[in-house]
Amino acid sequence: MKKLTIATRGSQLALWQSNHIKSVLQQQNPGLEVELNVIVTTGDRIQDKALSQIGGKGLFLKELEEAMLRGEAQIAVHSLKDVPTELPKGFVLGAITEREDSRDALLSEKYESIEALPEGAIVGTSSLRRRMQIERLRPDLTIKDLRGNVDTRIKKLKNGDFDAIILASAGINRLGFTGSVKYVYPISLDEMIPSMGQGALGIEAIDDPKVIEIVSRLQDDSTMIATTVERDFVDSLDGGCQVPIGVNAVVKGEDITIKAILGMPDGSEVLHEDTTAKVSEYKSIGRVIGQDMITKGAKELLHRAEVMASKMTSTL
Repeated sequence: MKKLTIATRGSQLALWQSNHIKSVLQQQNPGLEVELNVIVTTGDRIQDKALSQIGGKGLFLKELEEAMLRGEAQIAVHSLKDVPTELPKGFVLGAITEREDSRDALLSEKYESIEALPEGAIVGTSSLRRRMQIERLRPDLTIKDLRGNVDTRIKKLKNGDFDAIILASAGINRLGFTGSVKYVYPISLDEMIPSMGQGALGIEAIDDPKVIEIVSRLQDDSTMIATTVERDFVDSLDGGCQVPIGVNAVVKGEDITIKAILGMPDGSEVLHEDTTAKVSEYKSIGRVIGQDMITKGAKELLHRAEVMASKMTSTL
């Protein structure tokens, strides 16, 4: 194979991620020509509605996949947290790259931490998962929906629309934005559990042996093990981005430490799990934890969470 095309969104973060993978692919495969095909997705065009109202994160993937089906690209680089646990026929998750910081971060021009926020402070996030957990930590805060690319969200913070916003640490680090805001507070895993796959990149590829062979060299085994646990957990619950679910697995030697949470968007009810398993169990432990939560009422709780989330977004 002499040429590989990457389908990508045009956001600053998406371009950084795709250019990063392009560079690595060229280093690993001397002589391989790699180019980007920038696709403007519906999710990028519509910024005045909550993401869950217009189809969820799947919008960002679907139009890149359509470009690949047309032969306009062979792979797409995604934030793994946005990649569904099941891909459409004809596509494979060809590799999962080494993880950046998996934590969320609180950004503010005035306040150095969650604890420092005054009563009634306005916090911006479009994530039901983040909303659920910030409501549990600080029910006295005001949560408002926040859409847009990373740079757009930071501009809204600097314009005074919010007292603080919550973003993924990985995106801030990759774009070099840590110095652009006065306070960047990495939220500990004890305070807020991230989304499945957060901090890692997932390389989606057409189901072609030649393409998969090239892409598979990008795989990071430790990240693959941790995110397999996370993705299996979410898959066992039939959970997507429309319901609040957090899960994070960390590989330490022969052990995997797993934290999981799910519940109502307003934080009024949650189920929480904190456990340790052996790395040798990574192919099964995510589903085991998921089934354990199901016996505790997770499916019913998530159904009610979806109803609440629908009512919340309809008022935006």
